[in-house]
Amino acid sequence: MSTDPLLRVRDLRVSYPTPAGPAQVVHGVDLDLAPGERVALVGESGSGKSVTARAVLRLDPDARLSGRIELEGVDLLKLPPRRMREIRGGRVGLVFQDPLASLNPVMTIGRQVMQPLLIRGVPRKVARRRAVDLLERLGVRDAEHRADDYPHQFSGGMRQRVVIAIAVIAEPALLIADEPTTALDVRVQARVLELLRELADERGMSILLITHDLGIVAGFAQRAVVMRHGRPVETGTVEQIYTAPRDPYTKALLAAVPRIGGDVTRPLAVIGAAGEEKEGS
Repeated sequence: MSTDPLLRVRDLRVSYPTPAGPAQVVHGVDLDLAPGERVALVGESGSGKSVTARAVLRLDPDARLSGRIELEGVDLLKLPPRRMREIRGGRVGLVFQDPLASLNPVMTIGRQVMQPLLIRGVPRKVARRRAVDLLERLGVRDAEHRADDYPHQFSGGMRQRVVIAIAVIAEPALLIADEPTTALDVRVQARVLELLRELADERGMSILLITHDLGIVAGFAQRAVVMRHGRPVETGTVEQIYTAPRDPYTKALLAAVPRIGGDVTRPLAVIGAAGEEKEGS
């Protein structure tokens, strides 16, 4: 694994305009992601993890961004819109948590998977074959025929596999997965994560996983960045985070996770305003 980061984020700050003035929601995030590495941004809802991930691709036109976001040494904040469109779906793929909302309901699955290649000038027949092969690789049975179906004809787990196919067909160096398994049952969730890990290993692809689920982090990521109120409060390997957490908020997050075989009569931990652990009901 290269020692030079594929993605380097320094002092990233994100704010949005409001009638009362700019509201800052991300405060000075630093993040490195090496080629082939899997890193998780972890935190409760509202911690700023998804906003941080979306800022990498400048997806929110109303957001005001400052700092540096370097991909392969290029500062994305300085690129014109046309170059950013080339990077989205090219060097960087994106998987959202709601596959049905991510797919066009009136366009066939095959056309949607082909789209990143067609935009880049790949001949239609070649793009079609690559799309079908990738869908088969991701577990879509009879992909040759199912490529002509529409999103509503697929189950939630299958739709998520289609979204993954769209994100990786152009062989990106980085995949950003924003809560990719939230709406899936546990069995399908495990298979989707396994597919992501297999693709990353085969292609040397880095993954930035956005999640609130510490169980997923333990089984998938190599490093984790814990966020609270738009700030990173702790960064380390997954082993360090789980076995020797340093920040009170990280400790409280871990204590709030129900454990099989634990005392079911003991109240779950609740995270206080300052990040300390308290007993709840």
